[in-house]
Amino acid sequence: MDAADRARALAIKARLDPASESTPGRSAVYADLEWSWDPEWLVALAEAPGSVLTKDGHPVLAHVPVGGDPSAVLAAMLSADRYQGSLEQIDADSVYFSYQNLRKRDRPFVMRLDPADPEPVERAAYDASYKGVTDALTLYLWRRPAFYLTRWAARAGMSPNMVTLVGAILCVAAFFLFYNAWYWTGVAAAFGFMVLDTVDGKLARCTGQSSYWGNIFDHGLDLIHPPFWWWAWSEGLEAYGRPFERVYELLIVGAIVFGYVAQRIIEGIFVRRFGMHIHVWRQIDSKFRLITARRNPNMVILVASLLIARPDLGIELVALWTLVSLIFHAVRLAQANARRDRNGPVVSWLA
Repeated sequence: MDAADRARALAIKARLDPASESTPGRSAVYADLEWSWDPEWLVALAEAPGSVLTKDGHPVLAHVPVGGDPSAVLAAMLSADRYQGSLEQIDADSVYFSYQNLRKRDRPFVMRLDPADPEPVERAAYDASYKGVTDALTLYLWRRPAFYLTRWAARAGMSPNMVTLVGAILCVAAFFLFYNAWYWTGVAAAFGFMVLDTVDGKLARCTGQSSYWGNIFDHGLDLIHPPFWWWAWSEGLEAYGRPFERVYELLIVGAIVFGYVAQRIIEGIFVRRFGMHIHVWRQIDSKFRLITARRNPNMVILVASLLIARPDLGIELVALWTLVSLIFHAVRLAQANARRDRNGPVVSWLA
């Protein structure tokens, strides 16, 4: 994206009004567009009138209050000099943010733009949009390929909702492929959807295109589809030649669905009571999130079962792992409640 276009989009997401010049009677955030920054900096500066963000002494973003004189800031920006004015300086290399939505604590990036080599800034923006606490596949396996897909989608002019729509088609295709026991083809469609599920969110955050309905579309799809996949996988066992007894199949699928729904309820209760995700309370919770019985870790189990030609064993192990994960999260909720009852603090280790 053009630097000015991206800055405008990020400003709108930060509830600022993009403009080419300041308006009398209003405070103004000035930006040096030879630099790129984490979108969280705009949010932080918008709430801190009288502050200037500096990198090696150079002003990158500055919030000049109503009646303030921006001349010192503008002079330093235009001349690439160090800032010598009266605004409170925030050194970009000395600040860490706790990103509640992205479940991480990190130093927000500030980088000079090089028109001949934009990739370092693109990577920094992409990494800034990545969740710190998530499953192992998302965090390690397709982080790099999803970057290139995100960059390609941005250059192709695709919106995040378009990416989500393509992913939704693959998600539905995987359901029917599993149902008909075309397991390997279904796994390919499922993994395609799982990668695009990473791309759409990163594209939205990197380009400032996130929206309320896009968020509902993306997260609603994520929330609803996993039980249908596991049911379709069980139904496909008959065509594969390793069917379950009907009652046993209902028990297996019922255990998975019950465990999945119960875990989501526990997560919701934890957020409501303690104002944070259960996965960021302690380091053990964040580590367990890497492998907890969500879609991606469950798919690892199912792919492993296909390698030994035992998809029936795979879905049994998914049911078992779902119940183990449910017990873990139920215990963690009980421990947090007990800690609060003793007037102990329940705060995230990332805070």
